[in-house]
Amino acid sequence: MSEIVTIGQATLYHGDCREILPSLPKVDLVLTDPPYGIDVGSMGMGKGKKSSSFESFDWDQSAPSIETINDCISHGMSAIIWGGNYFGLPASGCYLSWDKVQEFSGADFELAWTNLKNPSKAFRMSRVEAYGNVERLHPTQKPIQLIEWCITRAKDIDTCADPFMGSGTTGVACANMGKTFYGIERERKYFDIACERIERAYAQQRLFA
Repeated sequence: MSEIVTIGQATLYHGDCREILPSLPKVDLVLTDPPYGIDVGSMGMGKGKKSSSFESFDWDQSAPSIETINDCISHGMSAIIWGGNYFGLPASGCYLSWDKVQEFSGADFELAWTNLKNPSKAFRMSRVEAYGNVERLHPTQKPIQLIEWCITRAKDIDTCADPFMGSGTTGVACANMGKTFYGIERERKYFDIACERIERAYAQQRLFA
């Protein structure tokens, strides 16, 4: 049985989303950043970092199947899938992108597939502005501001799920915005990090309540 941790309006599951997601209630939005299967462990991380500065990992050496991605999409009224261009998803009328503004050794922008009925939009924020002096806890960690922007693009969202939770950025964004969140992560290290980050987000809210 998977470990379950409840923090505020967040319920976090340590385990495989293929086993856990079918048991969860449907949500307004599935917002996730799955492994792309491009072996990010061998790539540079920007700002002079290599992903070898993180502990070795193999979770990005293969991507989830299209069946798994489709199961994730169907679990929400709306879906935003970062890296959706890697999974052979059908053409979308609404793509979201993160324009990193300045050129560097990695990708200048990242793309999310959506099934939203909105125009395609770009979020512009440099990596320096996004991360500053904040330590990155996951090799593919997204800025909280980007994830909050994604949630506002979906509109009328009360519940959100991230089947590939990683270090919990979507959960932090949901805590900041008062949304109910369901997160699933199979890697023990990142599950623990996600729990800590989401707990801190709720603790900060209590300080100012």
